[in-house]
Amino acid sequence: RWNELMLQGIREDFARPPANARNLFHVSMAMYDAWAAYDTTGTSETLFLGKTLGTYTCQYDGVPIPADIEAARRKAMSYAAYRILVRRFSLSPNAFATITRFNDYMEELGYDTGNFSTDYTNGDPAALGNYLGYCIIFYSNTDGANEQNNYINQYYAPVNPPLDLNTKGDPTILDVNRWQPLDRPGAVDQNGNPIPAVQVFQMPEWGNVVPFALKPEDKDTFMRAGQNWYVYHDPGPPPMLDTSANGDPSEAFKWNFTLVASWNSHLDPTDGVMWDISPASIGNNQTPFPQTIDEYKAFYKFNDGGITGATGRTLNPRTGQPYTPEFVPRGDYTRVLAQFWADGPSSETPPGHWFTILNDVMDHPAFVRKFNGKGDVLDTLEYDAKAYLILGGAVHDAAIAAWGIKGYYDNGRPVTALRYMADRGQCTDSMLPHYDPAGVPLIPGRIELVEAGDPLEGTAGANIGKIKFYIWKGFDFIGNPMNDFAGVGWILAEDWWPYQRITFVTPPFAGYISGHSTFSRASAEALTLLTGDEYFPGGLGEYHIAANSNFLGLEKGPSVDVTLQWATYRDASDETSLSRIWGSIHPPVDDIPGRIIGIECGTGSYYKARDLYYNDDDGDGYYSYEDCDDHNPAIHPGAPDICDGLDNDCDGLIDKGYDMVTYYLDADGDGFGDPDISLDTCFSYQPMNFVDNALDCDDNNPEVHPGATEICDNLDNDCDGMIDDSLTMYTYYRDNDGDGFGTDGNPIVTCIDQVPGGFSTNALDCDDDNPEIYPGAMEICDNLDNDCDGMIDDSLTVYGFYLDADGDGFGTSDSVLFVCLNQVPNGFAEVDGDCDDNNPDVYPDAPEICDDLDNNCDGSVDEGLPLYIYYTDGDGDGYGNPDLPIMTCLFPSPFPYVDNGLDCNDDAPGINPGETEVFGDGIDNNCDGLVDSVSSTRNITLEAFSYPNPVHDVLNIQADFEGPMSMELSNANGSLIRSGEVLFSQGTARINFAEEVPGVYVLRLLDRIHQKLILLRVVKM
Repeated sequence: RWNELMLQGIREDFARPPANARNLFHVSMAMYDAWAAYDTTGTSETLFLGKTLGTYTCQYDGVPIPADIEAARRKAMSYAAYRILVRRFSLSPNAFATITRFNDYMEELGYDTGNFSTDYTNGDPAALGNYLGYCIIFYSNTDGANEQNNYINQYYAPVNPPLDLNTKGDPTILDVNRWQPLDRPGAVDQNGNPIPAVQVFQMPEWGNVVPFALKPEDKDTFMRAGQNWYVYHDPGPPPMLDTSANGDPSEAFKWNFTLVASWNSHLDPTDGVMWDISPASIGNNQTPFPQTIDEYKAFYKFNDGGITGATGRTLNPRTGQPYTPEFVPRGDYTRVLAQFWADGPSSETPPGHWFTILNDVMDHPAFVRKFNGKGDVLDTLEYDAKAYLILGGAVHDAAIAAWGIKGYYDNGRPVTALRYMADRGQCTDSMLPHYDPAGVPLIPGRIELVEAGDPLEGTAGANIGKIKFYIWKGFDFIGNPMNDFAGVGWILAEDWWPYQRITFVTPPFAGYISGHSTFSRASAEALTLLTGDEYFPGGLGEYHIAANSNFLGLEKGPSVDVTLQWATYRDASDETSLSRIWGSIHPPVDDIPGRIIGIECGTGSYYKARDLYYNDDDGDGYYSYEDCDDHNPAIHPGAPDICDGLDNDCDGLIDKGYDMVTYYLDADGDGFGDPDISLDTCFSYQPMNFVDNALDCDDNNPEVHPGATEICDNLDNDCDGMIDDSLTMYTYYRDNDGDGFGTDGNPIVTCIDQVPGGFSTNALDCDDDNPEIYPGAMEICDNLDNDCDGMIDDSLTVYGFYLDADGDGFGTSDSVLFVCLNQVPNGFAEVDGDCDDNNPDVYPDAPEICDDLDNNCDGSVDEGLPLYIYYTDGDGDGYGNPDLPIMTCLFPSPFPYVDNGLDCNDDAPGINPGETEVFGDGIDNNCDGLVDSVSSTRNITLEAFSYPNPVHDVLNIQADFEGPMSMELSNANGSLIRSGEVLFSQGTARINFAEEVPGVYVLRLLDRIHQKLILLRVVKM
């Protein structure tokens, strides 16, 4: 995931391929060392921790090994990567968005970015990651990259003034054999970021940078303008243009750059040329890389495009099937190729592009993480850490080698070379117009002179005699890149532009050698060695571009769907190299040295990393991942197989090529072998303790073998598959209780003629665990079949007893127990007749009591007891309802009954003979048959005034009275709601109605001493 985040950061950063390669390498180095620090096998060695790179030493004392090693590794790797990446992208034009992604990922992992500890000795993996990250940051200020000054050039200066591409030709160039910057207002870099109009050579002094695997013996030191220039794998100078004469090296110079112009005529999808771009027809180059100009001419197809030795493959070796042809217009293929591998805007630049390819490879379902395709499958974290370091080291070294050569040789680009030669004229025929030895060669149909009558002759023939190219026509013919494409045709050479975006045109550094070729071949070699397979997983790598998808950016296209396909990593690398010719960026002479040096960088990185990852303990030249026995120098891949019972050549086969004989162990020495223990050997003699047969059935007993005499020992003595066969057999039965009688369960059949202990000759016992039970034993009263005749307690007197559940001495005839023992069992009785065996007070002759039960079991309930009449008292006022009498033997009256029937309203407790008649309420309160009747003790009614009435909370009552009164509050039905006492003070009493429900109430206040009465009708709101 950190690699993916870094690649996204590169896409949004300044396009600086060497710096990007260095960043990828440094982060990969940090992640590998964080992994290796926790190695417990003693196999893996750190690259930076505890080591010196260049002049910087990263001190390291080792780290405590935790219980969860993988978690520690992941944490340390994350902190190291985070510290480096935040530093490296702090000056990016999109630094905020990029660093925010880094912070978000740390938060997602649950890691605290505020943990800055570097004390790794306490066992904190975060501290180790911080320490490692800071070590690499400090080292980065000493490795020659000049990062601390934002990589600015320290001594390089261009010899040519800039070329304004809007002018004709190249009028400002001073030395066509040196790089010329371009002046392009509105220019952007390879990733689409605005840059100064005048190009600045990007990192020409990169040969100063400390490499990964490049060796000191590969480095040459050259002097120019008083400065040392360091060049690894020096390819020698490129061809030069002699401005005074034709011939070598001018011939090579002219051929190389005019090939670019010729291939530029292949960028038209309407020219009718169709190509099969599948691995069936493209790739699989078998031609050695050219060295001389004649070999170059034979290697590259000048007119048609492509190379002569790449004719494709018949079959996909992973599927066994032919590759499916894919025919597309050549002009679509070449245009797509030029832009896909150009790594233009929003790309990862060439180093990052190959990391993207590696990630896709490792994500492929058919991919297996075996180092070099050999040995055990590695876990994802280990494999990825090792893979990233190998690829990171390869592209880092490729950048150092390529940019060191670019800086020193400072060679030009096709846009300046072709414009310059065309400005000089033609060098083909001194008798033709515009002749100049430094001019461009004329090639019919490709490079010609403008003649009179030519559509390009210009006003008043101003262009007659000038050079014209049959080539991609450029931006003057593109109105809207979404809808238009320029196509190919004749244009003035002085107006030619490379096939790149108008804002980019050509990279800001010298052409010789091709960085793309170097990066790609280094990566292809690294991936081939890393995976142990030159092919992509499944034998095919693909990238699909839809028709008219605006993929090209600078013009409409492609016109059809195009799927780029590669069988091998080298095929993809070779296609990258050719794409730069069709893209007008490099001639062949830039390509081939880049490929050759890329091979050195890729293989060198792999072998350097392998030395870190694995050991060769036995010194046989093979590492532990591929050696099947790294402690025996005679055993390794390719070793001769000898007859020694070992896999000498590590091919998984032992003693192959020899006639094998199978022998069998004869452990008991009886001349017969064990079929389960065999020895396949190429020995010509029979090994000790082995025989050439497998006939023994017990190789631990010398008395057991074919032909031995069968004896009675429960063994197959003669190995015929039968035990004790041909002997008299006896059957015995288990006699567990020793009573002389056995059972038929688990009998033994044996040739032994004596009864074994614990056995009997019969199976007649019916209980072999009780010695008192057997045929002929005396039957006793014990609920057992003592004599095994199938009956229990037979021939004995039987007694019957009745279940007495309540223990009252009487049982129930519903449950009778018959036993041979004349003794009443517990819980039983000798007599039955109980009519309720769950109640000990109920049994025959029990005294009858008033309980609504038949106590004496005579069939009658409560018979012979006195009876009483009671009345229901529903309102609980002590007076019963005369209409609801009951008759019972209970005394006194049960609730809710009373012994009178005098109540005239049994639903109102305030109405009964004991009540006082209330005047004016329309009710017969005292049940005398009269409503509001007058008695001799008539109460004196007082006048009273109540307010507020209707009332909500408190009712005030005013009357001519002082002192207490009893209070009764009834509802409209006469039912008493509550009672109590109120106090009149200064003629006023207060009664709380807050808790009463809304309705009509009758309030009765009585002074019982003076017989004074207040009656009020109250409405509660």
